[in-house]
Amino acid sequence: MNSILRNLAVIFVMMIGFEAGSLAQNSVASYTSFIDYQKTFARPSEALKRKEDTLMKQFEAKRLTYPAKYIYIRSFKYDSQLEVWVKNEIKEPFRLFKTYKVCALAGSLGPKRMRDDYQVPEGFYYINEFNPKSNYYLSLGLNYPNASDRMLSDTYQPGGDIYIHGSCVTVGCIPLTDNQIDELYILAAHAKDMGQDFIPVHIFPIRYNVKRSVAFLNNLTKDDIELKRFSSRLEGAFDYFEKYHQLPVIMTDQKGEYLVDEVPVKTIKDPNAVKKATVKHKERNITTLANSVHQWPQFPGGGEAFMEYLKKLGSEMSSYLPDGVKKAFVQVEFVVDTDGTPVNFKVLKGSNEGYNDELIERMEKMPTWQPALLNDKPVAKKMVQTVTIEAF
Repeated sequence: MNSILRNLAVIFVMMIGFEAGSLAQNSVASYTSFIDYQKTFARPSEALKRKEDTLMKQFEAKRLTYPAKYIYIRSFKYDSQLEVWVKNEIKEPFRLFKTYKVCALAGSLGPKRMRDDYQVPEGFYYINEFNPKSNYYLSLGLNYPNASDRMLSDTYQPGGDIYIHGSCVTVGCIPLTDNQIDELYILAAHAKDMGQDFIPVHIFPIRYNVKRSVAFLNNLTKDDIELKRFSSRLEGAFDYFEKYHQLPVIMTDQKGEYLVDEVPVKTIKDPNAVKKATVKHKERNITTLANSVHQWPQFPGGGEAFMEYLKKLGSEMSSYLPDGVKKAFVQVEFVVDTDGTPVNFKVLKGSNEGYNDELIERMEKMPTWQPALLNDKPVAKKMVQTVTIEAF
């Protein structure tokens, strides 16, 4: 298992390094270095003049070599912190350079699963964009949605444009002050200049070694078994880094869940499993699901028609909302089978006994789709969709 994960990880890192570096390579082709290219923009150029000497002195005070060849960024949502770890040799452990205070937090704990939910993602990402002309001063783009997000988030509207940026405001990103993003942008630019195309950014819900934070997460997840399972996968990566100060090998399984090499998956039982299983819905025994396809399933009339169908469904379901609730987001998983029939519906998030079964029963009457195609042959494909139930 470990050797397979490591081999796959090498391929994965090579692929994402190519993806992240190819755009920059085209942009800086006429410059001697990535740093020189950044100096052609006013904000990075001014930041380098203001901060380079200060950063050198800060590194010297901590007996670190400036600039760092490798950096690692990890952020903690509940604790409102962003750490920068550095090293100059691949085999040596990372050392903490600095911890920044995150200015603001949008949304709540838990992963981002749809567009406009104001959630900061949680999971394992890398910097794929340097924006020297950001609307928020300077910004570093993250590769959301990643492979896991693409499987677990809304199929049609997963969202995007997630950044670490300045200006100290947010609607779902990680905001710092302009003074802080100056430093982080320079450190990341230097690392990229020295060959680190893959600059990892890990976003955790909490610090798993802080009792107050753990207590908050435990209370939040006591009735949300999916969020508890998701958070436990992230905790495995946190624990690995705390122990070794090296990055763990992280992969995504066929269900979109993270696998952390050398860290066993915790078994978390759902106390309501028996209760939930009392209501039966139509199911098919589908043995093979396609992960990648050449053509996605097509709803009759296309994507816009599907959005209209969901909007109408959400409006019709509004009478099932609990008293005092005007709006609910329900994430539903289903499979479009090889004959185009949507089957095996399951509520993933936003569950409520007052409307779960009714929603699934209505969605089971959805018209037949055009099935997904792989090598011109129909295949079964899992879909994840968010239904907005709203009283107008």
